[in-house]
Amino acid sequence: MSAPTSSGPAVSRHGWAQALVTVLGALAAMGVVAALGLWASGATDLPGDAFPQVVAAAVVTAVGGTVELSGDAGGLAGTEGGLAVIPLSVTLTGALVIGWGFLRPQRRRALAGAPELGWWAARIAVLWLLALLGLALAARHTFAISLGDGPLGDLGDLFGFRPVVGFSADVLPTVLIGLVWLAGVLLVALMVSRGAPLPGGLPRAHASVRPAALAMVRLLLASVVIALVVALVVAATRGHPVETFAVTLLGLPNVAWLALTVGLGATWDGRVEGPFGLPVPQVLDEVLRTPDVSELNLGALVDHDGGRWWWLPVVDAVLLLTVAFVMAAASPPRVRIWQHAVRLAVALALTVLMICATVRISARIGLSVLGIGDLGEGLSGEVLLKPRLWGTLGLALLWGLAAGFAGACAAAVVRRRRGGTDR
Repeated sequence: MSAPTSSGPAVSRHGWAQALVTVLGALAAMGVVAALGLWASGATDLPGDAFPQVVAAAVVTAVGGTVELSGDAGGLAGTEGGLAVIPLSVTLTGALVIGWGFLRPQRRRALAGAPELGWWAARIAVLWLLALLGLALAARHTFAISLGDGPLGDLGDLFGFRPVVGFSADVLPTVLIGLVWLAGVLLVALMVSRGAPLPGGLPRAHASVRPAALAMVRLLLASVVIALVVALVVAATRGHPVETFAVTLLGLPNVAWLALTVGLGATWDGRVEGPFGLPVPQVLDEVLRTPDVSELNLGALVDHDGGRWWWLPVVDAVLLLTVAFVMAAASPPRVRIWQHAVRLAVALALTVLMICATVRISARIGLSVLGIGDLGEGLSGEVLLKPRLWGTLGLALLWGLAAGFAGACAAAVVRRRRGGTDR
């Protein structure tokens, strides 16, 4: 019996129920990863049974949504705060689940063509929109802050006030950015998919784009796998397994992709102040915990912790040469070596641009009472991490050109040898 080719069977087989399974599956996976990571980081101890709301906020930020901090300490005190950080472990989990669910009908060939593919994506988008609305409305809570036993606490007792801080998701930006995030995930899934039902002349363009897009996806996933192995070894040999698992479950890609750019020679500007820090290994936190903004690059890591960090560019070189070779081997023989190099360079630059946009961190919280303190009792802090963008993109282009050229040359040699053997 042949597979259905009309749109009717395709709709019935992959309609709203299947789209709902895809969306709910992604949300459930993201929620579990976020909950486990927050549990390991001690968020279950937050007052007011706030853990479910914090999990919802983590999922909101994972898809690029906005969570605003707020405070109320009465007329004699002032509060300020801001938060911009993406837990990329949660993000990556959701992207993989949605991408798999989106491409699943193509593997079974139940989609009849581009129109049905569009309707399939639209169903997922509508349900994703409703899910984002629910998450944004759920991601809000208010906490009371203890001023402690010092001067701030005495002032609070004297004037009878107790400051509170809270967070809430900004609904409209969350929905809009979350839909853009979904569109990006579906677009990447289409680019790496084999035999996607595309209209017009797009299949030819897809054949040119797919090897480079697939190479970048493999590069990102390989770096995460390497970071996971390192995290497991650290958890098993150096103690503090709960803290290590918290970083792994919330920010493993943050660490892996930051290390990827540092290995390429990139420089990030950063600063850590106060009781909270970056979702990165301790050595990186120590490098950035200075009075002023500090540089985070390969040289700073080597100066702080010895020469073992020189393995970062070596790992980058091996990964890039591997994906470049596989990319060239999977491309049609008519593609020239310089074209491989240019395509990999552009793909790597776009990938690094994505890393710079998602790994950057900005967080600040503070409170002052009658101009005293600024939460000097250990309740304030600031975390900053941002790339030097243009230099980082320039390095990515150079690395991409070099790796693409070398990988294409190696693939051409292998192809010629196989051709000679076949003859």
